[in-house]
Amino acid sequence: MTLNKKIFWMVMVLAGALLVNGSWIQLKAQVAQWLLQDAWQQTQQDGGIHKPWKWADHWPVARLKVPHLQVDQIVLEGDSGNVLAFAPGHNVQSAHPGEMGAVIISGHRDTHFSFLQYLKHGQLVEVETSFRKYRYRITGSNVVDVNNTRIDVAAGINQLLLVTCYPFDAPLAGGPLRYVVTAIPETSSGLLL
Repeated sequence: MTLNKKIFWMVMVLAGALLVNGSWIQLKAQVAQWLLQDAWQQTQQDGGIHKPWKWADHWPVARLKVPHLQVDQIVLEGDSGNVLAFAPGHNVQSAHPGEMGAVIISGHRDTHFSFLQYLKHGQLVEVETSFRKYRYRITGSNVVDVNNTRIDVAAGINQLLLVTCYPFDAPLAGGPLRYVVTAIPETSSGLLL
C-alpha cells in the first residue's frame, strides 16, 4: 500500500470515528429528552419525584413554555453543571412557582436558553408545575456581573428570573456576565386561568 493510500484510509477512519462520536452525542441527547418527558408525565400524575434514569441526581419539577417562540422545556431540580447539560434547572435556594419570592431558572446560553436573547418586554412565559400553571409577563432584562451582583432570594418579591451566561455568542463558556430576564405574575396570584 502506498503512503497516499495509508493516509487516505487513516483520514477515513478518523472521520468515521468523529461521525460516530457526534451521532452518539445527538442520540444520547434525544434519548434523554424522551426520558425527561416520561419522568415529567409521571410527576404530573402523582406529584412525586421521578428521576429520568436510575443514576440521575436530578428530576423534573416544572415545564417552561414560551408560546410565541415555540419553546417547551422540562425544568429539572438543581442548577449544577450535570443538570444543565440535560435541561434548564431550578435553583434550589429560590422559591418554587406559586411561592412568594424569586423563582430562578438557569440554562446554557448556547443550548436550552439561547432563546432568552429574543424575549421582549410584555411577552408571556408559562411555568407549569405538577399542581398548577402560572403565567408571567416579561418586565425587562439586564446583564449583571456575578462578581458584584447577588440575587436576594429572600426579598419576598414575587417574580421569575431566567438566567444564562452572557454574551450569547461568546467563543468560550463561562465568564462573570449573566443575562437575566425578569418577569412578574400576570395576575396577583400568578395562576394561569
